[in-house]
Amino acid sequence: MNNKVLHSPWRLDYILSNKDKKCIFCIRPSSENDRKHLIVHRSAYCYVIMNMYPYNNGHIMAIPYRHVNSLQQLDTQELNDLFQTVQLCEKVLKDVYSPDGINIGLNLGKAAGACIDDHLHVHIVPRWTGDVNFMNSIGGVRVVPESFESVYNKLKEQFDNEESEK
Repeated sequence: MNNKVLHSPWRLDYILSNKDKKCIFCIRPSSENDRKHLIVHRSAYCYVIMNMYPYNNGHIMAIPYRHVNSLQQLDTQELNDLFQTVQLCEKVLKDVYSPDGINIGLNLGKAAGACIDDHLHVHIVPRWTGDVNFMNSIGGVRVVPESFESVYNKLKEQFDNEESEK
């Protein structure tokens, strides 16, 4: 018998909370508190947010402000801004974490693996050679060794530095 148990008591607040029927990717940027909502960068048509359930340190997402579920629904300005932001994310992650590689991907629709399929978002995930260790291979559990606060501070500082250099 294979019993897999991962204790994550910090998730209890989420589990017990009243779930808002509104789109989380629309709600987060409407707040004034970027740190609370893990938003590390804003551009004209999209924002960058840390993933609450990261695959690795520095897993971030670029998300259009406008509620769309397809690249086809973005106008040219939104599309350009989104992918310029993804390009900036690549630079920031390389500067902050020096990864061996980066995965950049979109999951369009539930069948493609999108957990939130009604609001387009681009995952940008730093990767290191050998980052899939025994915990993931044998235990089916991913270990992310850095706190959200530490990741936020590093990424926010680098995004701010990039903006000041423009």
